Amino acid sequence: MSAPRGELPQPAGRRSGDLLVLAAAMLWGTTGTAQALAPAGAEPAAVGALRLLIGGAGLLAFAALRKKIPAVSELPLRRSLLAAVFIAAYQLCFFAGVARTGVAVGTMAGIGSAPIFGGLLGAGLRKERLDRTWAAATALAIAGCLLMVGGQAAARLRVDLLGVGLAVAAGLAYASFTLVSKGMLETQPPEAVTGIIFSLGAIFLLPVLLAGPDLSWLAQPNGLLVVLHLGLLATMLSYLLFTRGLQRIKVSTATTLSLAEPLTAATLGVLVLGEQLTPVTVAGMALLVGGLVILTRK
Repeated sequence: MSAPRGELPQPAGRRSGDLLVLAAAMLWGTTGTAQALAPAGAEPAAVGALRLLIGGAGLLAFAALRKKIPAVSELPLRRSLLAAVFIAAYQLCFFAGVARTGVAVGTMAGIGSAPIFGGLLGAGLRKERLDRTWAAATALAIAGCLLMVGGQAAARLRVDLLGVGLAVAAGLAYASFTLVSKGMLETQPPEAVTGIIFSLGAIFLLPVLLAGPDLSWLAQPNGLLVVLHLGLLATMLSYLLFTRGLQRIKVSTATTLSLAEPLTAATLGVLVLGEQLTPVTVAGMALLVGGLVILTRK
């Protein structure tokens, strides 16, 4: 039985939920490296649409195999559509924001704003209590994220107000997706929630693919491998882990723990892409790790 609205399961359940969300965030952190290894001509918007298409199909097939798809009469259609709109909007707003204002500023605005929106939405709409531990851990994690991204690109930061606005909208869309998904998980199994939401989200993004982007890069082995990785591991598996974890923890906690994504991305950038760490970036990573440790040990 799930905990009453706004309350939490026992500590053991919370900790396992924390670990599941952290594992999901680490998988999301592989997306930047994967896209960097994609062939020339792979447009970010098309990659995002293909990611949802493959991930949504895989999630729906997994739910069908486990016989977890609810009857049409039991389907929370309105909330499913709303969550799908939010996850599709996140893809489009984040990629568009990054394209206008750069990876550094776009990531800082998008990922950094999501925990704040998650905390406010969880407190306002689900009556979740925001304690001092959450506030301190979130502040540390966000500060670390800002230092990490800014430290890597301090010399080439550029600010485009529309781009920043789109990135912040992406942060709000992600927090809203988490909020709606949390409500659905109170009555539906995680397989059904993820399968339905991402399949609908893929349908919403089909116009991006039908608009005629060049997809010839998919014929190259590394192009196909990148898309399969993004769809099956960084979407299908990651969101199965995320929704299972989200069943056990608060919306505010889940959005803050998602900041493990840029930490993973920065680590892979060094290990796989040969990027250099600056002292500011290292300090940011330390702060981010500290915030996540505080949050998972409470």
